[in-house]
Amino acid sequence: MVNLKSLPHPPQNALKQAGWDWALGTDTAPYVVNDMVVVTEQQAESYYEAAGTLYDMLVEAGQYAIDNTLFREMGIPENLVDLIKLSWNDDRQIHLYGRFDLAGGFDEEPVKLIEFNADTATCIPETAVVQWAHLRMNGMDESKQFNTLFETLVGQFVYLKEENNDLTPSMLFSAMRGYPEDDTNVAVLMEAAKEAGFDVEFAYIDDVEFSNGEGIFYQEPEHGRFVRFDFWFKLVPWENIGTDEPELAGMLTEIVKNRKAVILNPAYTLLFQSKYILKILWDLYPYHPLLLQTDREPLPHKRSVSKVMLGREGANVTIHGEDGEVQETAAGEYGDQARIYQEYTLLPTDPDGRTYQAGVFYAGEACALGFRRGGKILDNTAQFVGHIVDE
Repeated sequence: MVNLKSLPHPPQNALKQAGWDWALGTDTAPYVVNDMVVVTEQQAESYYEAAGTLYDMLVEAGQYAIDNTLFREMGIPENLVDLIKLSWNDDRQIHLYGRFDLAGGFDEEPVKLIEFNADTATCIPETAVVQWAHLRMNGMDESKQFNTLFETLVGQFVYLKEENNDLTPSMLFSAMRGYPEDDTNVAVLMEAAKEAGFDVEFAYIDDVEFSNGEGIFYQEPEHGRFVRFDFWFKLVPWENIGTDEPELAGMLTEIVKNRKAVILNPAYTLLFQSKYILKILWDLYPYHPLLLQTDREPLPHKRSVSKVMLGREGANVTIHGEDGEVQETAAGEYGDQARIYQEYTLLPTDPDGRTYQAGVFYAGEACALGFRRGGKILDNTAQFVGHIVDE
């Protein structure tokens, strides 16, 4: 059972007082709640250790996928394969951050991997800033939280700069137009990059110019000059680029190959993003305590959850009974994709029957915890709930 502590003051005022108004995106603040999940030091430690172990396992699984040419099975567009291999084999192409979605961790239930959001994970402002400010606003010790996300991101940007010291520390950040939550996530990342010594600029992806031979450019509105950036962060899914913009996929491959830009997150994160990696993990580490059985076919005599290879935010997820019948399903735009079947596991619940899924950020190391709550399938309507570490 999940224990909650309701705090009297919402975090918005604290954020304004701290000068972090940019963390209050129009799409972020309303679904942050006054409840906090109470976790023990031991629970926080178990989430931390799980994320570190799972990341190492994912690296092994990624290498296995490349060695065995499993790109098609994983739903990865063919025009991204060269860039995936190129970025995988270059240690300078650093995976900036991702977020593990985990079940368990309460009532002595083991922590289990649900999936890893490796490419375009969100919930950054809520995790890094809002839950921290929530404690502060209520006069509580902000260190009573497993949350060093912002500082760890700064460290990752510093590391990125050092590993790519042949390039100028200038970074263009991009998102898709019309998604205010994405803008807010990018704003936090830009602040972290700035603190690490990068010159930063923002442009929606439709305003970014790409040149095969020269790199990635943004046109300054006031002078009309084109400015080239040596680093590009895109909160745009790699599979969208491969499927919808094949010409751009080819250009980005040449740009990275010719060292005209480093792209974050690297293309190889698509290996981790594909739900097929869950099957590879099970094949490599059968019955590992952090894993749930996963296969391409329905699991005989077991409840299961089927997911499309490259779905996001719970879209097109279906819960199946032991005989395979559909018990619950979520709508979405990915229904034509192939599926994998993962053993069903109960999510922790509170006294009102709401379910909780832990989100653990990984940025070179596990660095922050937050929770999403909702129904049996957590989709883009789920609320964010912060936490407090209390014995």
